[in-house]
Formats: sequence, C-alpha cells, structure tokens
Amino acid sequence: MRALPIRLADRAYSISASPTMAIDAQAKKMTKEGIQIISFGVGEPDFDTPDSIKAAAITALNKGFTKYTPVAGIDSLKEAIVDKLRNDNGLEYQSSQIVISNGAKHSLYNAIQVLVNPGDEVILPAPYWVSYEEMIKLAGGHTRVVMTQEKNDFKLTPKELEEAINSKTSLLILNSPSNPTGSVYSRGELETLGDILVKHNLPVISDEIYEKLLYDDLEHVSLAALRPELKELTVVINGVSKSYSMTGWRIGYAAAPLPVAKAMSDLQSHATSNPNSFAQWGALEALTGSQAPVGEMVMEFNRRRNYILDRLQAVSRVTCRRPGGAFYVFPNISASFGKRYQGKLIENSADLAQVLLLSGRIAVVPGSAFGAENYLRISYANSWENIKEGLNRFERVWNELE
Repeated sequence: MRALPIRLADRAYSISASPTMAIDAQAKKMTKEGIQIISFGVGEPDFDTPDSIKAAAITALNKGFTKYTPVAGIDSLKEAIVDKLRNDNGLEYQSSQIVISNGAKHSLYNAIQVLVNPGDEVILPAPYWVSYEEMIKLAGGHTRVVMTQEKNDFKLTPKELEEAINSKTSLLILNSPSNPTGSVYSRGELETLGDILVKHNLPVISDEIYEKLLYDDLEHVSLAALRPELKELTVVINGVSKSYSMTGWRIGYAAAPLPVAKAMSDLQSHATSNPNSFAQWGALEALTGSQAPVGEMVMEFNRRRNYILDRLQAVSRVTCRRPGGAFYVFPNISASFGKRYQGKLIENSADLAQVLLLSGRIAVVPGSAFGAENYLRISYANSWENIKEGLNRFERVWNELE
C-alpha cells in the first residue's frame, strides 16, 4: 500500500527561504561547476576569528568543557556581557537578565516568540533584515511595514512611527546600525522615537549586532540607555558574530527586563538547551580580551567602503547613500527597470540580480528581499581584488543595458 504524503503544518507553508542564503547557495553551486563567481551576497566578515579567541575555545575543549551548560549560558560569560553593557552602553543589568543563545538570530527568534501573540502587529521599518518578517509569521503575528525614505537615510521618523501604531500594535523592531542600509540612528533621533514608545507603552527589540562597525566618528547609542522607562520596554540583542568575525560560532545574547529574559530562557530550554559550551569560552575571550583586531577590521572596512562608494557614485543613473555602519552599501538601481540585457527585460531588483549572477558572475542580494524593490545590497566584506573586479563586472553589465 502506497504511503500518503506527510501533511505539513500550516506555518511551514508560510515560511520563505532566506534570500541571502539562497543566492549564496546558487553562487557556490556555480563555483563548484568551475564558474568563477565574486560574491557580494552573504553578510559575513571575510577576516579570520582572532587567534586568542580560537585559543580560548581550544583550551576549553582540552579542559573538557564539552558538556551541557546552564540554559542561558555560563556565569562568567553572562557577567562579561553585564560588564560590556555597562562600560560600552551605559546599561545596568543583572546576570539573570542576560540570555545567551545560538547566535543573535536565535536571540531574536526567542524574543519575538515570547512577545508576539497571534494577530498582533509588529512595526517593521523597511528596508529590513530578511528574517524579521519570517520570525513574526512564525509567532502568528503580522508585519506592519513602514517604508522609510532614502532622503532620510532609510531611518524611521517620529511621524511615521506615530502613524503606524494602532490597537493591534505589540512591538517595534529597530536595527542600528542597519542591515541592509548601514544607517545609524543618532542620539537625538532615538530620543524622539523613544518618547513615542513610552507614550504608547510599546515594547521594542533593539538589534545592535553591528554596534562596533561604525565609521565617520559616529556614536552607537543603545535605545535602552536613554531613560529608565525605555529600558523597561526594550530587549537589546547583540552578539559576537560580526564584530569578532565569529559567525560560525553561533553565540548571541539578549538583555531584557527579568520577566522577558526568564520567558526567553524557558523557551530555549525546550528548543535547543544551552548554546555551544566551548564557543562560550571563545566569546568570553572576545569580550574581555584585546579589542585591537576589531579596530583593525573597522579600519579596513572603512577603506573598502570609501572605495566602493566612489565607484558606485560614478556610475551613471546609480545613486547610493553613504552608510555609517555595518559592511553593506545599498545602491538605488531603479534606473535599470524597463531596460533589457541581451534581450532579457529587467522588471525588478531580482531580475537585475539574476542577470548580474549569470552574465556578470557576481552575486548580490535584490532589494526586494529587504522590502525595498529599487535597491541592491552589496557587501564589502570581501577582498580588495574581488571588490575591484566585481565592480568592473557590475559596470560592464550596467553599461550594456539597453
């Protein structure tokens, strides 16, 4: 007797695959086939993890730290995070308010799961990181996308926030520095948004994973540090992936009001248990050891950013704002819509990304993945040689559009 197909849960049909990972997979497949692809797609520093961090994890392995740890992380790492938040961000937390998870993405998922009820609306400024929307869906919530303006550096304005709030609103997600735009909110901008959040008693997830990757002497300000009432409404998300080039280590963390932190820890206890044991010791070294490698990486990213901006701003009909943080540029490529490349009509950002991959041999992420159709995300977490050659290929394709 032939078995019937397994029926998937309804939520499984609502989930979309990560566009950034899909493009990276396609680029890697073409590379395996012998096609030389330059990837500007995945959001990952191209630097190795500093040796001192690797050594700390190796020492932990050799000492037998390979067993379960407390669900929310080892005490020494939680205490180091408390110190980091105090010293870097002016935030006072107890270690019981810290939950360490399997990457900042896991921290975000946990927070959304415990804060969003089915039917709730979550305000999501666009352009937004691709996974926010899927996480909201999985919690049974709905996104209320607020399209920010290029002229405002893609930052949510107080008027836009006020107009988006209604009786169903349960949460705002704010990301600074931003993926994909690199925008950084100033202290004054956050204060005016904070006034509205306090007025409406509206919780916020503040995603600060790119905190240390800042340029042009910009200051990172944590929303929760602005006033006590805001701290009680804020879940701060951070981690070691971007700043310390530890993406594969999967260590992120949340700092939250105690009831939220407890709920996140309880959820995690039934989902994944603790984060990786020996990776936590590497993260401890990252936070407490020399910060010189971070500074060196930022200097190099800044050099690449300036170069790629100069190149893109010199391309006819392309505009590109100057990102203040992270390692992405977000050029406006809407001038390509309605044009053709070797007979293929370009109708949207995905069409252009596909042409650039198949004909230009460069992988970029279409703006549609971030809720912003007129753009592409290009990562400069890449070598000088690849950036220069990749931009040459981009210009060649762009100039051959008819």
